[in-house]
Amino acid sequence: MSETTVKPPRGPFLKGLIIFLKTVKWFLILSIGLTIFYRFVPVPYTPLMFWRSIGSVFTEDKFVGIDKKWVPIEQISKPMQQSVIKAEDYKFYQHNGFDFEAIEKAMQYNKTHKKKKGASTISQQTAKNVFLWPSRSWLRKGMEAYFTVLIEALWPKERILEVYLNVIEQGKGVYGVEASAQKFFKKPASKLNSSQAALMAAVLPNPIRFRIDKPSRYISRRQRRIMGGRAPIAIAKVDVKAELKPIETPEEKSREFFSLKFDSEEEADKEKGAEAPKESTPNNSEDNSND
Repeated sequence: MSETTVKPPRGPFLKGLIIFLKTVKWFLILSIGLTIFYRFVPVPYTPLMFWRSIGSVFTEDKFVGIDKKWVPIEQISKPMQQSVIKAEDYKFYQHNGFDFEAIEKAMQYNKTHKKKKGASTISQQTAKNVFLWPSRSWLRKGMEAYFTVLIEALWPKERILEVYLNVIEQGKGVYGVEASAQKFFKKPASKLNSSQAALMAAVLPNPIRFRIDKPSRYISRRQRRIMGGRAPIAIAKVDVKAELKPIETPEEKSREFFSLKFDSEEEADKEKGAEAPKESTPNNSEDNSND
């Protein structure tokens, strides 16, 4: 008669460890699989879109929907691509997801200013927007770092920029540069000129507080700086091949970027909405949900 082998009972610690390891395994499988999936497939919606839309039921006078139109990067004008890189992440093509110099600058800035600023790269912002919920917790920041490493490893830079430009918030209920261009300028993102692209990039620090359709003097100054110091020009005079003002050395480029990235928003608090120069003012003929 064979003896039956009796397995020793598992203690609470061992059971908890097994559950934890299984959870980690499935999280890795799902997160890597989703990242690979979005490498080739347009991102339909993001957690932030649903968060804003559902939250509007409780915080807004009327429901805020989701206005979003995906376009390939070939259908986004070069000035638009250049403007977000100049405003948000001038080392985008050099770093591997994190700009440690910008992090150091942010720490220095936050020591002397009430309104805090972050140093997130375009890669970090894309990871946060596509995969995570809006929060300032350490857990969310840790998850952001994880997904940033994933997309940097699994997506080419062009794909990161393409996804970023298609999911960034541009106003209440407006996401991506195509929907924004259609709403505020009555044209596709492929036709955006340098002035319009710079204005859209200028509001990115806070696209709910700052408005494309009613830019304050603060935003108009940011717009001109993104354009490289050039004043906004009429659409008819735009040279679509015009490049942003060249910067001679990496040091000068770095200095200009950090000056723009960490400009003080305190001056904006003292200013009420002011119209941008007429030639760059968006078409406001439609009823805007931000009003």
